[in-house]
Amino acid sequence: MPVSEILVILLAGLGAGAINAVVGSGTLITFPTLVAFGYPPVVATMSNAVGLVAGSVSGTWGYRRELRGQWHRLRWQLPASFFGALGGAWLLLHLPETVFAAVVPVLLIGALILVVAQPRIQAWAKRRSEAAGKAANHISRTRMALVTGGTLLVGIYGGYFTAAQGILLIGVMGALLPETMQRMNAAKNLLSLVVNVVAAVTYTIFRFDDISWQAAGLIAVGSLIGGAVGARYGRRLSPAALRGAIVVLGLIGLWRLLV
Repeated sequence: MPVSEILVILLAGLGAGAINAVVGSGTLITFPTLVAFGYPPVVATMSNAVGLVAGSVSGTWGYRRELRGQWHRLRWQLPASFFGALGGAWLLLHLPETVFAAVVPVLLIGALILVVAQPRIQAWAKRRSEAAGKAANHISRTRMALVTGGTLLVGIYGGYFTAAQGILLIGVMGALLPETMQRMNAAKNLLSLVVNVVAAVTYTIFRFDDISWQAAGLIAVGSLIGGAVGARYGRRLSPAALRGAIVVLGLIGLWRLLV
């Protein structure tokens, strides 16, 4: 592998790790980079998923403080992400790329709409809770079921094609949960980590020879550093700035997927 290719993939992994820790969609940096160097799309997808596990670990660790007080909900979301990722990985191994790729732009557009509308949706949910005499942070069984179901669907998507799963997760949680952006971002990092680990292990077991371990290793090193950097500085962003970054990256990702 040429030195120039090594450096570019390392930098792509660094950028992806930082972006994933803050908003998600870092795959939209590493995946096109691998494709540009001649890796087949499926090889690029699997190698990318394996490499980004390291960045997910450092990003999740960096946001560990914001995870406090969320375990009553995450105990339902974590299994949903796990089983969703298994289903998505199965799809990648058995279905043509074009089948699921046709759905990706629709999912991304829906997530961006949810992110933009999040403040109004949360205000509406808070008013309804207060009108019903409940605490503002109360989560009904119906909303918990919707959050868990949405997490399962995003897990399926992430197990198949990891790009922008963080945006989709924040879109789902933002529409249904009375949480701050930073706390949702911490939950998103943990749930994405579960999906990435399940997908990476599945690809390794069933398609070991189709993974470019050189590329995966370079992305792992870069994303491990990038995840720590993103977690350190991403916490300082205001909710509006974080939401704006999600929308911008989502639109860029949508453009890349369509083009």
